[in-house]
Amino acid sequence: MKPLKTYACYLKNEEIRMNSSSGAVFSSLAFYVFENQGIVYGVAMSEDCYSAEFISVTDEAGLKRLRGSKYLQAKMGDTYKKVKADIIAGRMVLFSGTGCQINGLKNYLNVGNVDIRKLICVDVICHGVPSPRLWGKYAQYHEKKNGGKLKMIHFRCKDGGWMKFGIRVSVVNAYGNEVKKRYISKDKDSYMQMFLRDYCLRPSCYECAAKDIKMSDITIADFWGIDDIVPKVNDNKGISLVLIRTEKGQLIFDEVSREMWIQDVSYEDGIKNNPAEYRSAERPVQRDVFFEDMQSMSFEKLEKKYIVLPINKKVRRKLKNILMSILRICRGG
Repeated sequence: MKPLKTYACYLKNEEIRMNSSSGAVFSSLAFYVFENQGIVYGVAMSEDCYSAEFISVTDEAGLKRLRGSKYLQAKMGDTYKKVKADIIAGRMVLFSGTGCQINGLKNYLNVGNVDIRKLICVDVICHGVPSPRLWGKYAQYHEKKNGGKLKMIHFRCKDGGWMKFGIRVSVVNAYGNEVKKRYISKDKDSYMQMFLRDYCLRPSCYECAAKDIKMSDITIADFWGIDDIVPKVNDNKGISLVLIRTEKGQLIFDEVSREMWIQDVSYEDGIKNNPAEYRSAERPVQRDVFFEDMQSMSFEKLEKKYIVLPINKKVRRKLKNILMSILRICRGG
């Protein structure tokens, strides 16, 4: 379904932008809802970082927990019931999730004949939803490797820039003191590679009905390929692709876009490097075997079987020294 309008944009507030996955459009929409005494629903990591869950927030302090992507399946719980209650109470509600979660909410409210004029639905262009079981193994792997408990996970850390984002992990000891903080490029992180290679997605993600039925007001995503569409605007801090799907979405976006750099682009240009807007992930031939292995293998074993990791500098140096020794012996040195 082609949107009403397509934009490239980013929030001019650099601090908020750098702490967001792309151009901070979600934060801008949330601020608008807060100003109207509304409530915002989105996904946050649990306290122990072992799961993701939907929560609601009413101020900027709470919003910090919702910023950034969470690459694992989130617990819905009774969120739909809470959204319904808030709407019936007359509150403005912003609900952010994947396309299938938006469709589920809209269908649930439609069955109850709920007036949704104060509901704003924002979805993300979704690559697919990874397994919570795999994430649990990955979390345990980090705690064992770093000798502490996970305190913070940032999936879309921009320490290496927006284009080459990575995971930032913070581990604390039994007294709550930070003992290690690591940044791992997405190209070197095994969990991200399992996700990007589509090994660990839900079965429905390979045949996603939400690609054809879009019920959100606004869709947001990273504007991959911006350099080919709007040259010289990319400062590697994050640029959003925004697809306006309803008149309500357009009216609200017009309100928040005053604080943004914004440019109209064609839909075709916007999705050229975002095929997940219209196409489901392709099911890998290894997918079923991967899930069987995931039941019995540790994350380390899964990593060795499915992901070829780059050789670290220490190992590379050792191999180089061994090779040089062999060459000296061969030359009679």
